[in-house]
Amino acid sequence: MGPGDVVFGGREGDLRYLNRELSTLDFNSRVLALAENDDLPVLERVKFLAIFNTNMDEFFQVRVAGLKDQQAAGIGTAPDGLSVSDQLKAIRVDVEALFERRRVAFLEQVLPKLAEHGIRLANWESLDAEDRAWAAAVFDERIFPVLTPLAVDPGHPFPYISNLSLNLAVIVRDPTGGERRFARVKVPPLLPGLLAMPDGHRFVPLEQVIAAHLGALFPGMEIESHHPFRVTRNADLTLEEEEADDLLEAVEMELRRRRFGRAVRVEVGASITEEVRTLLARELDLQAEDVYDVTGPLDLTALWLVFNLDRPELKEEPFAPVTPGRLIASDGEPIDIFAAIRHGDILVQHPYESFSESVEEFIAQASRDQNVLAIKQTLYRTSGDSAIVRSLIRAAERGKQVAALVELKARGDEAANIGFARALEQAGVHVVYGLVGLKTHSKTALVVRQEGDRIRRYCHIGTGNYNASTARIYEDIGILTCEPEIGADLTDLFNFLTGYSRRTDYRRLLVAPMTLRPRMMELIARETDLKERGRIVWKLNNVVDPGIVDALYRASQAGVRVDLIVRAICCLRPGVEGLSDNIRVRSLVGRWLEHSRVYYFGAGAPEHINGDSAPATGSSAPLTGSSAPLTGSSAPLTGSSAPAIPEGGEYFLGSADMMDRNLDRRVEAVVPIIAPELRVRLREILEIELADDVRSWELRSDGSWYRTPTLEGINAQQRFQELAVARSKRWREAEVLHGGSIK
Repeated sequence: MGPGDVVFGGREGDLRYLNRELSTLDFNSRVLALAENDDLPVLERVKFLAIFNTNMDEFFQVRVAGLKDQQAAGIGTAPDGLSVSDQLKAIRVDVEALFERRRVAFLEQVLPKLAEHGIRLANWESLDAEDRAWAAAVFDERIFPVLTPLAVDPGHPFPYISNLSLNLAVIVRDPTGGERRFARVKVPPLLPGLLAMPDGHRFVPLEQVIAAHLGALFPGMEIESHHPFRVTRNADLTLEEEEADDLLEAVEMELRRRRFGRAVRVEVGASITEEVRTLLARELDLQAEDVYDVTGPLDLTALWLVFNLDRPELKEEPFAPVTPGRLIASDGEPIDIFAAIRHGDILVQHPYESFSESVEEFIAQASRDQNVLAIKQTLYRTSGDSAIVRSLIRAAERGKQVAALVELKARGDEAANIGFARALEQAGVHVVYGLVGLKTHSKTALVVRQEGDRIRRYCHIGTGNYNASTARIYEDIGILTCEPEIGADLTDLFNFLTGYSRRTDYRRLLVAPMTLRPRMMELIARETDLKERGRIVWKLNNVVDPGIVDALYRASQAGVRVDLIVRAICCLRPGVEGLSDNIRVRSLVGRWLEHSRVYYFGAGAPEHINGDSAPATGSSAPLTGSSAPLTGSSAPLTGSSAPAIPEGGEYFLGSADMMDRNLDRRVEAVVPIIAPELRVRLREILEIELADDVRSWELRSDGSWYRTPTLEGINAQQRFQELAVARSKRWREAEVLHGGSIK
């Protein structure tokens, strides 16, 4: 070991950085902790088990697959100094520990709790004769016809095993000649993974139903043994974009190739024989360390079937998003969303405030408004039956100029994006499929409207995708504005995305890969120069980029207080003496997925924001009808009596995390928030997140996460629900008081 190296948790690495892959597993550990939380309703715990399973699948499909590609190429050392082989070894240790926790949470905690409420996941062996007869009839009618047993012998090579498919490895014996053969039976992915019994509250794993009827698939043969297994493959796209004449065709071809991606993991039932384990590893070209033993069901994503039971008493109390105040219709008349935006910028926070009555309504009214000339929008991920896509099609059919940037390379949504992109094209929308070498990740929409003898541009810039489904479960923030310079910037951005443009300067927007990184470094440096008077507070998904991390370290060493609210990956190591004493990192994991990105820099005096209005004040004033003001949210990090977030300062929100891919290889848009009342809202959001002591975790300097002690009982997500309802109530009361004059 040399200077600057340190051992944490038995791993040697650079003192300055935490490993990205292990930090991802730490996030999944925090998700799993929700499934282990006995204070949550039991079906919520079921939901988090399913989410954990999906997260781990993606981790292996993308992150582990990438490491294996690096290993095969003989390249790759992480910024923390760990080699690829060291990372893979550490991942194995952490994953085995997570899987053991999953086993305990599912089998020993959640299943007994479900049984207390009459919901049972039964084994085939536990069914009585009547239940088995019913299940046998279902097998004969609905399951058997779609099964295809595939034998392995000199005339039948080992079959291709598709990604994330659940299978049975079967050893059969010919009673006449005594020959033993291996056969594979795929559990049909189009059928539910759990067979619901007639009472609707008992479920049997589908693979067990199939296993009980293998005799029907191999008549006249002896079934020696059967073992469930599940294969995970490399699912990342590898595009040679510079060589592609047509990006759409290239993505379609790569999607077909991806079905045959290299296997990176096989999960097997704990009772598997050594013979079958060895055979699977050999035929899938895997090493022994790529085989994971699992006690219980291999695919817990099937638990969504259980979560979807109509048992509201076993779930969180439902929350209906409220309409943002200025968008509330009065006297039964529809709100004119363009008039509302002209009255002042509007901040919306989903899922507390309605996506359909804000963002979707913005595009819907634009599609119908005879004065709207053009609509331009980026689409990274959207829902299958998207109201926004329908509005864009309707606008094109009515003769408006409509342009949509559809990002075909959005991981996991490539096929869906191809589908709705073609529907847009058929309706006459100008569809652009992204830029060579860059993913378009920005969340932006531009509406151009004729108003008398002038043109006015209305904009939406957000942190989340234009997806109604995720808007109900992801926490995201967006702004609706007609501020001229932002409209001009969005016009330039869309010209860059759809045409030929080398514009690298923007009036207000921070745009990656051109201006975002240098501007963020300038803002951090400005705080650094202020030393103890500097202040940085960020809320985001991931902090990975070494250049940004090092800049934050320099700020801390200068005395700047830094708070990072990081949902998932954090490669910055906080609280290290002489390096990051003044940096605190926390993570909030709860009912909603924290997805917004908000950046605060405390030195933002009025002259720093183009001479606009005075700094925001009064964010601590409670709303009418809301709960008591927060306490404890202003606790200083280093003994200072300064508030959690000082009045004034600059606020930014947008699509970008602090990762090298966001800063250098994606098109991102981050917008400064100018309106004082909106900065008040953002300050309130950040302070509440910093005060949470119910669902939050804190990161120690050794890389471990620990739960924030519950002292005040502040649940940030519950608080946001209360504030949203209180704002809506206050607005409605004000409208009544002023005779519907509030616009």
